[in-house]
Amino acid sequence: MIEKFLNEEQDPKAVEKIYLRLADLLTTGEEILYIAVQKKPIVNLFPDCVALTNKRILFFTPANLGLTIKFIDFVWKDIIDVYTKEEIIGAIFSVKTTNGAEMGVDYLPKIQARKLYQYAQERKESEREARRLRDLEEKRAESGAIQFENAARMSSQQPVTPVVATPESEPVHIPEPAPAPAPIVHEAPKPDELTEKLKKLRMLFDNGLISQEEYNNKKLDLLSDL
Repeated sequence: MIEKFLNEEQDPKAVEKIYLRLADLLTTGEEILYIAVQKKPIVNLFPDCVALTNKRILFFTPANLGLTIKFIDFVWKDIIDVYTKEEIIGAIFSVKTTNGAEMGVDYLPKIQARKLYQYAQERKESEREARRLRDLEEKRAESGAIQFENAARMSSQQPVTPVVATPESEPVHIPEPAPAPAPIVHEAPKPDELTEKLKKLRMLFDNGLISQEEYNNKKLDLLSDL
């Protein structure tokens, strides 16, 4: 099982210890991608190791003369960037997380450090794409919720016209328009006969045809008829 992690001159004993420890740490659907082992130039009895999985990156440090192994892990979504620096002897591989923490291993064989960097970049790219899709889905969900709320608000504001049901068996009678009223013809008023007689009487008096006494008496006679 560990042969596929020994292609770049990894220490078989160190890989076996890390592999057995990883078997107890893997979650559902998690698989090991690569294991790199530190190789110090002089003493390399208890080397540090770096393991990559499809979900996280783990740094292993032997303790108690190799009897125990401490580890620190970071999920890919919390890793901002990965770095590798090649030196005269070996290379350094390190990561930087979202909370500002940094972790690294030195004296890695250069080929192993390059492989770590390659796998880490691929996983970071996959995580960026997954994050982009999650953000897009969240924005779509928020946009859909806003549109639904606006539609519901507009629907509640529209007046509802009551519908009056008319029985189909009863015919609907439309009243005929009422005939236009006949035009009123006003007859010309007749002249007032008394007024005319008084005018004529006055004319006779003015022309000297009757005396004042005769005018007064005749006027009284006309007015007495009222």
